[in-house]
Amino acid sequence: MMYNTIMEYKSNRNVVYSCKYHVVWCPKYRRKVLVGGVEERLKEILLAIADERRAEIIEMEVMPDHVHLLVEVDPQFGIHRLVKQMKGWSSRILRQEFPWLRSRLPSLWTNSYFVSTVGGAPLAVIKQYIENQKSV
Repeated sequence: MMYNTIMEYKSNRNVVYSCKYHVVWCPKYRRKVLVGGVEERLKEILLAIADERRAEIIEMEVMPDHVHLLVEVDPQFGIHRLVKQMKGWSSRILRQEFPWLRSRLPSLWTNSYFVSTVGGAPLAVIKQYIENQKSV
C-alpha cells in the first residue's frame, strides 16, 4: 500500500487525531500456517474489518508465522478493540474456510500481541521495515 508520509490528521465528530500503531501477532505455538491461500485470505479479511471500523491499514505483511500491521485507528474506538476483532473474526473465518487449520491448532492466534505507537520513529522507517519482512 502506498502512504503519504506527510502528517495528516483524521477526525470523527469530536476528535481530530493521528494515532498510528505497529502491531504484531502470531499463530498459536508460532506455527507456520499463514501460507498459500491463508495468507491472501487473511489480508482480505483484515482490510475488510479495518474498512468497517474506519481504521486504515497503512502497511501489512503476513509472514508464515506472524502478522505485521501499520494501522491508524480512531482513539475512541481503540487499538485493543480493533486487534481483538481482527484476530477473532479472522480466526473464525479462516478456520471455517481452511479446515486443516482446525486440526493443526486448538485456536488460530495466541492471546497476546505486540503494539507500539508510531510517533517517535518516522513513518517511512516503520513502513520500510514492514515492507522488508519478506526478504529477511
